[in-house]
Amino acid sequence: MLDFALPPDLEAHEPPARRDAVRLLAATRDGVTHHAFTDLPDLLRPGDLLVFNTSTTLPAAVRLDRLAVHFSGPVPSDPDCWLVELRLRTGRASEPYAGGCPGEWFPLPGGATLTLLDRYTPRLWRARLDTDVEPYLRRHGVPIRYGYVSRDQPAAAYQTVFAEALARQDASGSAEMPSAGRPFTADLVTRLVARGVLLAPLTLHTGVASPEKDEPPYPERYEVPATTAALVNHVRREVGRGRSVGGDSQGGRVIAVGTTVVRALESAVTDKGFVRAAHGWTSHVVTPDKGVRVVDGLLTGLHEPRSSHLRMLTAIAGEELLERVYTEALAGGYRWHEFGDVNLLLP
Repeated sequence: MLDFALPPDLEAHEPPARRDAVRLLAATRDGVTHHAFTDLPDLLRPGDLLVFNTSTTLPAAVRLDRLAVHFSGPVPSDPDCWLVELRLRTGRASEPYAGGCPGEWFPLPGGATLTLLDRYTPRLWRARLDTDVEPYLRRHGVPIRYGYVSRDQPAAAYQTVFAEALARQDASGSAEMPSAGRPFTADLVTRLVARGVLLAPLTLHTGVASPEKDEPPYPERYEVPATTAALVNHVRREVGRGRSVGGDSQGGRVIAVGTTVVRALESAVTDKGFVRAAHGWTSHVVTPDKGVRVVDGLLTGLHEPRSSHLRMLTAIAGEELLERVYTEALAGGYRWHEFGDVNLLLP
């Protein structure tokens, strides 16, 4: 697995002045090139399909005097229970809290009570809140923030243009932002459409990350609409026709905006390689051994060393190209994390 040292000065400590004012590192079989994110329409072809995640970002952290509770998502077998992470507040940051025991309860702001049931993983607890979780978070929560972000940011900084366009106040959401979509603006989306690039939505609600020690993702809620499945299949069918007669097909690539989209699409593939409408919970983990079946490219942020996300990126781009990308990103001073720069993989 790709391993490297990430210098602290390459961590993005706050959002850029404009959403689209980030850099874009593009990697194709022809090499690695450096761009502004606003160059994205010029790097795609008419007929390419961008699939994006519409999940909103919940204010999923509730702060107590010494602890913070990060609400990750409901438990698949019991939607009234949620997975939570307890973190010890240390100044502006926090760190994992090893304490807690089954049956312990915590009084939360607003008069709510959280009761720990049992450990789900070494880091996460199954817990029960004595009121509906998502409405409670919208009243009393704040966006999850880790130590590399220098100060609290408004909730709007953690929403993507795709979530804002489709969100309802009562909608479910993600514990952490599907950040690959953050640099998009309405103007850029308009330029993509004018270029002939297709766009299609799906939803995957992400749980809490593990910045201290990477862990494989656990089951997450997702939905691939029938219209999106049909469009993915259409694009792949058209490019297949072009290649079968020796044509140089223009477009026809299915490009995921974020690792969450890869996970959702690859969870909805049938044995015959078609994407179907699907919803529910996915435990699918993309690895180089399993590979990908419908995703041709990926637009994503830059990921931490040894993370499970890098295994997914290796499955899409191959080890050699991915190693070159990260060598260039480190040498070029690209920024990591949710407010950082982005990487386009089109192998």
